Amino acid sequence: MTLKAVLFDFNGVIIKDEAIHQQLIEEIIIAENLRPCPDEYREVCLGRSDNACLQDLLKRRGRFVKENYLSELIARKTQAYQRQLETMEELPLYQGLEDLIDKIRLAQLPMGIVSGALHHEIELVLERLKLAQYFTVIVSGDDLNASKPEPDGYLLAVERLNQRYPQLQVQTSECLAIEDTFAGITAANRAGMQVVGVAHTYPFHMLHRRANWSIDYLYELELERVQQVYARQASQKASGEVISNK
Repeated sequence: MTLKAVLFDFNGVIIKDEAIHQQLIEEIIIAENLRPCPDEYREVCLGRSDNACLQDLLKRRGRFVKENYLSELIARKTQAYQRQLETMEELPLYQGLEDLIDKIRLAQLPMGIVSGALHHEIELVLERLKLAQYFTVIVSGDDLNASKPEPDGYLLAVERLNQRYPQLQVQTSECLAIEDTFAGITAANRAGMQVVGVAHTYPFHMLHRRANWSIDYLYELELERVQQVYARQASQKASGEVISNK
């Protein structure tokens, strides 16, 4: 077993925009004549798609809406999100992202994104950041009915990796996920992947209990060491030893 691909979450890992999403979600709740609760966003929405987030927030308030109306709410939020980004001269990147991308490129590992964000939102940001060429596989909220913590997004990403790079014959266990939320870590784990938890959203010690590796900043990820762990685990598996990533 070797490391063959790296899959990034998007919001909270690539772009620092959770505060924008929280504001826009709360504006939608207010527009529905309901009262937002600031702490609720972290509990219900972090790491999940807009569809899952809004549906649950509305249900908690006794509001059950049809899918077409939910789609209208999401479209309204998406338009507001794009307007927000257009007002920014520079988009808020997380420290160390470009360094990490360079490390992964030098290792010649394909990169992808698995996110609950909409596809055109992801593309908009990647184009602005001039990073689109590096992420050859994107799985977005448009592609799935299920949201994280379900593993569907990561499983679909592996399918698409194999369609694009059939010579690699990628298995889920040969992918590394980079996540910042509990829902994302759980989704990747359920897909059979090892996970790097980056402390952009939750403290290091909380991620350390859930992820295979934990880091404060993206530039701290020692990719060569991670590759060595994958290689060692392959050797242990072949010899029947107990596998550890420590």
